[in-house]
Amino acid sequence: MSLTLIFIAVTVVISIKAWNDPALTNRWIFNPYAVKHNKQYYRFLSSGFLHGGFIHLLFNMLVLYMFGEQVEAVFTSAYGVVGKVLFAGLYVLGIIISDIPTFLKYKDLPHYNALGASGGVSSILFSYILFDPSSKLYLYGLIGLPGVVWAALYIIYSYYMSKKQIDNINHDAHLYGGIFGIVFTIITIPQVVPHFFEQLTQLRLF
Repeated sequence: MSLTLIFIAVTVVISIKAWNDPALTNRWIFNPYAVKHNKQYYRFLSSGFLHGGFIHLLFNMLVLYMFGEQVEAVFTSAYGVVGKVLFAGLYVLGIIISDIPTFLKYKDLPHYNALGASGGVSSILFSYILFDPSSKLYLYGLIGLPGVVWAALYIIYSYYMSKKQIDNINHDAHLYGGIFGIVFTIITIPQVVPHFFEQLTQLRLF
C-alpha cells in the first residue's frame, strides 16, 4: 500500500472519530494559545488529521489521492526507499510548517481554532504542479485549466477566505503549505527547475 493511501486512511478514521468525540477534537485542534501557554506542540501535527465536516474531508482527501500517488512515485523513482521518507516528510512537514504563521498571528487569542490537512495537501499539489505545470486539471470534470493556473486561483481563493474567517479551516495553510511544497521539492529534486520552465513553454490555456 502506498503512503498516500495510508495517510488517507488514517485521516479518515481519525476525522470520523473526532466528529463523534468533541473531547478529542478539543485536544487535537490547532489552538495557538494552547500551544504557546500549555506547550502543546503536538497540535501542529494532530490538527492535520481533523476536518470540519464531510465536504472538507472529502475535498482534501480527493486532492491528496489524485496527486499524492503521482508525487510519491516521482520521489520513489528518484531515491528508492529514501524517496518514500522524503514524500512523507513533504506531507507531514507541510502540515506542521504551514501552521507556523497562524501560530505567530493568533498565539495570544485563546478562542482561535483551526483544523485540516490543507497544509500537507497543498504541499503535495504544488509539488505536482512543479513536475507537470502544463497538464490540464479538471474541476468537476468540466473546466480544464493548466495546473499552474489552478495554483494561482487557489492562492487567490485561500487569501480571500483567510480574510473572511468564517470557519475553522486554516486557509492560510493553503498558501504556506504550497510555498513549502515548492521549496522542499526544489531542494530534494533540483532538476525539477529546468524541467518546470521547459514545460511552461508548452502551456496552453484552452
